[in-house]
Amino acid sequence: MSIGVNCSHCFPRHRPNSPTIVSSSSSLSSIIVCSKIPVRVSQHLQFLSLHPSDMDTSAGPSLFPLHRCKTLHLVRHAQGIHNVDGDKNYKAYMSPEYFDAHITPLGWQQVDNLRKHVHECGLAKRIDLVITSPLLRTLQTAVGVFGGDGYTDRMDVVPLMVANAGNSGRAAISSLNCPPIVAVELCREHLGVHPCDKRRNISDYQFLFPAVDFSLIESDEDTWWKADVRETKEEVAARGQKFLNWLWTRKEKEIAIVTHSGFLFHTLSALGNDCHPLVKKEICKHFANCELRSMVIVDRSMIGFDPSMTNYPGKTPSGLDLPSDVVDEKAD
Repeated sequence: MSIGVNCSHCFPRHRPNSPTIVSSSSSLSSIIVCSKIPVRVSQHLQFLSLHPSDMDTSAGPSLFPLHRCKTLHLVRHAQGIHNVDGDKNYKAYMSPEYFDAHITPLGWQQVDNLRKHVHECGLAKRIDLVITSPLLRTLQTAVGVFGGDGYTDRMDVVPLMVANAGNSGRAAISSLNCPPIVAVELCREHLGVHPCDKRRNISDYQFLFPAVDFSLIESDEDTWWKADVRETKEEVAARGQKFLNWLWTRKEKEIAIVTHSGFLFHTLSALGNDCHPLVKKEICKHFANCELRSMVIVDRSMIGFDPSMTNYPGKTPSGLDLPSDVVDEKAD
């Protein structure tokens, strides 16, 4: 059993030709994600599956070089209008009126509470990048929690969110003094059939969220969501793998990710099979609305090649540097 190191400095970068996860059976590398304790990700859904009796749960903690770790702050969006009825009756998620659902007044209270928390605990100052799913409820949550304060109508400052975006009744949100916010399609909710999980055109979002970066999304129209085909759980987990591997192409070291319950559950449920069962349960349990959990992704097998920015070589200037017992023996 291994304990991950909470990264607050540098980490490795890996730039594959396309987002893939290197198989854990490979001698080259593996990627693991952990909530206090790391777990491994493998290629093509060939997840490591260990029976609890096969694990050495009495093993002590392991160490990882800090520059081979990256901290992720996973956030589920605030309560959406679809959650109100959907939590009571799952069939409500089929309703066309919940297309690209926006968050509720209660959801905005959840956003305000999480925003207060990330500022009070100092997290707001540490995050280098915010990644969000390109749906209205995740965009509203991301800019509400991690956006700037006190927007003023200045020609040289583009707002993160315009006033009343998505019938929110909220004032505009500033892009000043906050990390960049980037929309990424890979971390969308479970795709297909449910209208609440179909996105608008990117051009519509760009009008509502002018300072959010949508440049990584290839198509203006939603080409991923199908009215009559729903992703399997395995396909969601595979998409989650690609997303985790893509994170290694980013230079940022501490990243907040605003996404969805289904995406988080199916992605994280595929992980943790080489952990203690209680740790596995901690990793993959369902997220509440606007819940934040901090986890660590670790490179254990030389995927990254960037040197540490905090390590120091020692013995500078060079000279005699022997253990004291060796010095004593030489003296004798």
